[in-house]
Amino acid sequence: MAASKTLLVVDDDHEIVHAIRAVMENKGYRVLTATDGNAGINVAERENPDLVIVDMMMPKKSGFLVLERLKKGKTPPRIIMITANEGGRHRAYAEMLGVDDYIRKPFAMDRLLESVKKHCPLDPHPAAAEPPGPSA
Repeated sequence: MAASKTLLVVDDDHEIVHAIRAVMENKGYRVLTATDGNAGINVAERENPDLVIVDMMMPKKSGFLVLERLKKGKTPPRIIMITANEGGRHRAYAEMLGVDDYIRKPFAMDRLLESVKKHCPLDPHPAAAEPPGPSA
């Protein structure tokens, strides 16, 4: 079976983290979590996730600082920012930093799942068993 893709969810709202984790694991993703920006950066640098879902407003380090730091890495992950902020300037700033998608809270889980599938698709064809060798 092919290795699943790894997602990192960085948000200080435990209910949102739990909901995202449940849905994404059910779809076949491996899900890591962090509850603040510093922890999110540490997990991302240690685990190299394929995609990071990050809240904008968090303790210790904002989602903008997480986004900026991760996008400067050698192999930056795809990043989806989620936020309750309505300001257009924040979205423009996130886009300038290289965010792959920007989703306003509250959001339908289907909307987030659609974005995750777009930016971090699972392999639709798991690795097949090796073909049998020549018969003796």
